[in-house]
Amino acid sequence: MRLIRLDIEYDGTNYCGWQIQSHRVTRSEGHKRTIQETIERALRRILQERVRVIGSGRTDAGVHAFCQTAHFKTNSAIPVEGLQKALNALLPQDIAVLTAKEEKSSFHSRFGAVSKVYRYTILNRSCRSALLAKRAYFCPWQLDIALMKSEAEALLGRHDFSSFRASGSANKDAVRTIRRVAVAQKGRLLHIDIEADGFLYNMVRIIVGTLIDIGRGKLPAGSMKRILKARDRKKAGFTAPPEGLYLVKVKYQISN
Repeated sequence: MRLIRLDIEYDGTNYCGWQIQSHRVTRSEGHKRTIQETIERALRRILQERVRVIGSGRTDAGVHAFCQTAHFKTNSAIPVEGLQKALNALLPQDIAVLTAKEEKSSFHSRFGAVSKVYRYTILNRSCRSALLAKRAYFCPWQLDIALMKSEAEALLGRHDFSSFRASGSANKDAVRTIRRVAVAQKGRLLHIDIEADGFLYNMVRIIVGTLIDIGRGKLPAGSMKRILKARDRKKAGFTAPPEGLYLVKVKYQISN
């Protein structure tokens, strides 16, 4: 039995997230495609066997990935180079397998991850974009970028991030460690990068919404620290929409 690792890039616009939907859907609801299901179907055609593709974690509907890591087990002897080519030939244009490699049996894409890096992209100008509508959040307000950078520093370190967890989240433990947070402006695009040992449901999107509210003056300076200490979702800003969010990289013990 071989264990194959895949590094996958995708545009999440046309998908209901990464993970296969566990609930049954009626005909009237229609079938909701996921990234995981689409890759598993392609692998079934190539390998002539059913495999379960396990990702490093979920990404929600509309969220993209520069590099999502996943793995699966197979009895097939197909070389990984041929497997990658075959997958990219069968997969739709909005999903691409960047690399395929054989790993040790101990590798696990989810439990072996030591940190993840997410990026949120904001289009900050007065006019919306026809080209970036599904790839960046359109923010027409003038933003105080320097203040946003300063406020973001309060998030660094190990904290209880209950204020930045969506209501109804299944996570009981809200303690996470943010290792890096960066706010960088490139022309009219604003990128917010966050690296942490783990993320709560909608955590990045709520942090971004809060930073936007601070940047536009809706929340005063010092708000991020107060919101963090409050451990109350109602104190934080809005949840930024999914189209601006990208999973950039999943990091493991051994550098990849």
